Amino acid sequence: MATEIILPKVDMDMATGRISRWLVAEGAMVKQGDAVFEMETDKAAMEVEAPASGMLGNILAKEGAEVPVGQVVAWIYAEGEKPSAIAPAAPAPGVAPAAAAPVAAQPAAPAAVISSNSDAGALRATPLARRIAHTAGLNLSAVAGSGPHGRIVRADVEKSVAARTTPAPAAKAAPISDAAVLKLFEPGSFTELPHDNMRRTIARRLVEAKSTVPHFYVSADCRLDALLKLRAELNAAAPKISDAPAWKLSINDMVIKAWALALRDVPMANVSWTENAMVVHAHADIGVAVSVQGGLITPIVRAAETKSLSVISNEMKDLAARAKARKLKPAEYNGGSSAISNLGMFGVKDFAAIINPPHATILAVGSGDQRPVAEKGVVFAATVMTVTLSTDHRAVDGALGAEVLAAFRAYIEKPLAMLL
Repeated sequence: MATEIILPKVDMDMATGRISRWLVAEGAMVKQGDAVFEMETDKAAMEVEAPASGMLGNILAKEGAEVPVGQVVAWIYAEGEKPSAIAPAAPAPGVAPAAAAPVAAQPAAPAAVISSNSDAGALRATPLARRIAHTAGLNLSAVAGSGPHGRIVRADVEKSVAARTTPAPAAKAAPISDAAVLKLFEPGSFTELPHDNMRRTIARRLVEAKSTVPHFYVSADCRLDALLKLRAELNAAAPKISDAPAWKLSINDMVIKAWALALRDVPMANVSWTENAMVVHAHADIGVAVSVQGGLITPIVRAAETKSLSVISNEMKDLAARAKARKLKPAEYNGGSSAISNLGMFGVKDFAAIINPPHATILAVGSGDQRPVAEKGVVFAATVMTVTLSTDHRAVDGALGAEVLAAFRAYIEKPLAMLL
């Protein structure tokens, strides 16, 4: 029996993926576990392996095609089987059809999923979805499925039931149309660059974050002179490995450690908001914004409060390099308990960053500049860095935000405490 190859879901919010290239030609033999095609998501590129051994046939999604999650993109035929004719498959909502399923060789769906009810015909639905629909008196033929191959799942039924009893929300003002924007400029005076998956996802998540998370901001100035001195001493003391220093600490490495320790010291700021409970994290898993072509990604330094500065430094160098090459694994950028966005290297004095849920905080780091500082009536020059903490006010209120920012400032201004 033929085995289908489907486009896998590797990110929580992934709806589609782009097939960048096929690694095996149609008609070639493959073994289970062989990489058959390369897929691009909005955050990374990854190889998808063959689920069985046999001949690759009926490649239904061409290179460059945008394919819905769960869609069949090809089939693997066992010895003696021949590829069958194919019929177009129904596209996912809002996505052009990119794949289809073989007619004759398509494996039969499990009996528990194919309906024999008169109201559902041959609709695909899970047993739980059918039970909920029956109890609610809902006709499954009116429900759009979001599972693999359009299968109706529990969430689809619950959404349809809720829609029958929930008043429609007030209409929102529609954004200005593309055509209206282009009319504002002279023809030939601009070039249109189509959005890729990463840019679309960033735009959607930022709109959601700003629209649904009540942002609150607190700022502080941190003196860097002691930290800069310690950094220079630690780098000078780094042993040589193959004629290269074992570590080369950056200010950002020390900021990561200081922020992780501050969250450890003020655990109620190291949280995520859910409607039913406050999620208090056991470790400070710090996402660090890395600029990549077409957008940014936040690889995560896990349990950063437990790691030495040299480990954090070397780990960040590796994560940043693989982020720019789009070779990160989903586990390396999904989740996290907080984040840091550092624009100091670009000469930015201060800014406010947008929270990336499920984080409840993000620390925006500006440049370290020589500024006049007054102490005990004496004015002198010092290197000062401005940081701004954005908090989800549902989870971290003003006083708590000020407390964790004060803890961070203490580690920056007395950095020896980070080594204890």
